[in-house]
Amino acid sequence: MGDRSLVLDAKQLLEILPHRYPFLLVDRILELEPGKRAVGQKNVTMNEPFFVGHFPGHPIMPGVLIVEMMAQVGGVMLLTVEQNKGKLAYLAGVEKARFRKPVLPGDTLIAEITMLRSRGNVGWMKAEVRVDGKVAGDAELSFAVVGREDVAV
Repeated sequence: MGDRSLVLDAKQLLEILPHRYPFLLVDRILELEPGKRAVGQKNVTMNEPFFVGHFPGHPIMPGVLIVEMMAQVGGVMLLTVEQNKGKLAYLAGVEKARFRKPVLPGDTLIAEITMLRSRGNVGWMKAEVRVDGKVAGDAELSFAVVGREDVAV
């Protein structure tokens, strides 16, 4: 981690992301360069609610939740930029998603998110998640950052 890197724990994540149990899928941020790069961690336990139905007797973390975990790490990267603090990061698109190995109870997911480009309130990122150093999945994600006051309830 370089001089600009920060580490965020679970309590600090709750101040940045709107997600809560059972949908908060990041336990901590290991490295952070706001607006440029973030590395986040999720410890996958047998107690995850999705394992009840995916799949009984053969628990595998759903790919869509792996994408969501990567998106939440990307959201932290965006929402720690000074002008984005207090806003929301909406996942706007997922492209080229690939799942390369199953994620099982006991695995630790490490997601690395890197900003590819941005224009206005929209950003495009490269996302990769690893388990034990091996790529478990990757995708290109796009986001829109919006003010909380702009959200219709």
